[in-house]
Amino acid sequence: MICTIKKNNKKLQGFISLPSSKSLSNRILIIKALCPVEFKIHNLSTSDDTLVLQDAINNLNNTVFDIGAAGTAMRFLTAYFSLLKGERVITGSERMKQRPISELVDILREFGARIEYAENDGFPPLKIIGNKLQAKALSIRGDISSQFISALLLIAPYLDGHFSLTIDQKILSKEYIRMTIKLMEIYGADIVWKDRTIHVNKGQYNPVDMHIESDWSSASYWFEMVSLSKNSEVDLIGLQEESLQGDSVLPKLFNNLGVETTFTKSGLKLKSRPTECIFFEYDFIDCPDLAQTLVVTLVAKNIPFKITGLDNLSIKETDRIQALINEFKKLGISLNQEMSNGLSWAGNENINMPENHIIQTYDDHRMAMAFAPLALSGFPVSINNYQVVSKSYPEFWNDLKETGFDVVV
Repeated sequence: MICTIKKNNKKLQGFISLPSSKSLSNRILIIKALCPVEFKIHNLSTSDDTLVLQDAINNLNNTVFDIGAAGTAMRFLTAYFSLLKGERVITGSERMKQRPISELVDILREFGARIEYAENDGFPPLKIIGNKLQAKALSIRGDISSQFISALLLIAPYLDGHFSLTIDQKILSKEYIRMTIKLMEIYGADIVWKDRTIHVNKGQYNPVDMHIESDWSSASYWFEMVSLSKNSEVDLIGLQEESLQGDSVLPKLFNNLGVETTFTKSGLKLKSRPTECIFFEYDFIDCPDLAQTLVVTLVAKNIPFKITGLDNLSIKETDRIQALINEFKKLGISLNQEMSNGLSWAGNENINMPENHIIQTYDDHRMAMAFAPLALSGFPVSINNYQVVSKSYPEFWNDLKETGFDVVV
């Protein structure tokens, strides 16, 4: 299915109720599942990823769990199911079956988990037989998915003995690990992160009602739109200045890219202003989900850039680095891959959108939402598989309509 986005002028105005954070929602769902006392979660994410995880937790009598493209659900459920009695199989989409999971499985096996690969070694689907797990002092590479580390941490209070995990080498997406630890502390876990080692003592979570804050990753597309617009003012409801999310760095990133930000009682107000940036350089190691948004913004504004910290983008919903290179090449833009973890662009190229051209999403929600704002550049933008945004921001297309975009399916 294809949708086409048009904008007759470059002015935006409106109030946007952003989706709640799926990263926070997913972690709190696992904590709630492990907590012996019920508590309430307000403003839980309605993203596909969260709904898949919630459905699995609510239907533990099932024997097969198809989590589709939900990577967080795959990692978190692998650890969670390892603790539970019974035999379960977790499977997913064809892309999910290509995403490695051996580092997580190997450590869980060290703890005593009974996990088998149902098809190909090192990859989903997994057959898990619940078992009593014994904590140990182990090491894990820091350059793997932070979701592996978060999955281990979330179950750590329920292992027998003292849990100690040393993270070697460069730590990727550190802010997501900090988010997990902060939530565990809020719910009563005895956890300490000192130097490169995280210690967790045996215990249990305490019940704490939680209202989940809005999603900063979803806010990034509105930062992009305001940056590409003129005389615009958009209010983003539910964002918190003191946030647990690493993507709350957005005001800093867009400060010189034409976006003025002001926190209000209800969230964050964005206003367009002149752009001051002439060359952009940033390390996205702690906020990789923002990279696509920034790349599209910078190309649209003809600002040369060099960005790094994209180490894990190749094992996301798609190979995000290659997807960006592919789609921009079709538009006359030559992005250069820097080693395995970076992208650069020399500028001095204008986007040439061919008539009836269709942007491919590669089943990646962030590709769809990052490219849609190009409609502010004066030409229609057609997006293939537009429904993929439901993975994180189900109301994205409706919110575009509310601010004056024409969205035609």
